Amino acid sequence: MHFSSSVLAATALVASCAGHGILNSPPPRGNKKWYGTCSAGSGCKGPCDSAKADAPFNDIYVPKKYIKRGSELTVGWDRLNHPGGFVRLAMVPFNQSDSWSAFNENVLKYTCYETNCGPSDPNHNSFGHLNGPGNAPCSTKVTVPKNIPDNTAVTLQWIWYGGGIYYGEKDTSFGEYYGCSDMIVAGGEFADAKPEATFQGGDVTYPNTDTCKYWGSNKVGDCNFGDRYPSPKEGDLLSQSLEPCMRGPEKQGKPAGISGSSPAYPIVPHAAAVNAPVASSSAAAPATTEAAPAYSSEAASASSSNAASASSSEAAPAYSSEAAPASSSEAAPATSEAAPATSASAPADNYSTVAGETTSAPVSPATSNSPIASASASKCIPRPTAAY
Repeated sequence: MHFSSSVLAATALVASCAGHGILNSPPPRGNKKWYGTCSAGSGCKGPCDSAKADAPFNDIYVPKKYIKRGSELTVGWDRLNHPGGFVRLAMVPFNQSDSWSAFNENVLKYTCYETNCGPSDPNHNSFGHLNGPGNAPCSTKVTVPKNIPDNTAVTLQWIWYGGGIYYGEKDTSFGEYYGCSDMIVAGGEFADAKPEATFQGGDVTYPNTDTCKYWGSNKVGDCNFGDRYPSPKEGDLLSQSLEPCMRGPEKQGKPAGISGSSPAYPIVPHAAAVNAPVASSSAAAPATTEAAPAYSSEAASASSSNAASASSSEAAPAYSSEAAPASSSEAAPATSEAAPATSASAPADNYSTVAGETTSAPVSPATSNSPIASASASKCIPRPTAAY
């Protein structure tokens, strides 16, 4: 495939890194194996970028981020040179953050990947209209649920799916990318009602609409690759991932599960992506269940962080008695921002509280306590300079 010198120059920098989709705000857990990125095609199957047991949140010396019920939380990511797709946000108790079913039953919001960002040059049309390179920051706001008791440790999950143009091939889609951020809810008005999932449409290609541009499937789980993993070969960089997930032209639509959304695009794995049979549905990430009942007192069994499983019929998890990591008397000095005062009493029903938490600053990806650390921005798996 021939690429012009201008395209090569514009894409050489980001092409040198493996990551194509990553949550950056609130700071994610990160991981060491994939330099912070969690790509299903590379073998990171979610539901988070690392397992609960490996989360920096467990470290008593890592400052904790506090959020209030009913407040708007800004969630940010970078476009990272790729257009299209959807972002799904879900929130569950921290102690249920290894469970796919827990996240699927507690979706808060869907939005477009390019909801407020786009290519650096809108006239660059080598890959299609508004599909050119660019690493602009993207973001959306999500409302913190009001049904979460005070001092509850929670995990926000971010998923990018339906993104397009893998290695400069216009009619290809990426696999799914995952990221999670851990926080503590305290303060704000309390209400029993569980929030319904919402969809905010409109992106750089289809502004002021209730749709997004995407490739492949509009359904979470279709590009998780099930129980398939790549078989890297020395000297073959493309063997490091099962991507692309699907082939087909770009589309316009809503996420699956949203009223009026179109059926998911049929899965057509790339011929070069590990010659193995397509995994059974039991191994794939389960379909979303936006209409799941409110948090129940019966906790769902947590799934392994390395396998996307569990049926949608599982009961939604309760905020359990497992407490968030408490601060030590030798913990890092508290920030000037104290934990917000509570304004509602937590129900005395199998819920946890955190005593003596004094720090509130968010964990920075550059902190030495985070597996991402500064190395994630500089240590990359080499990629061909012709890659998009």
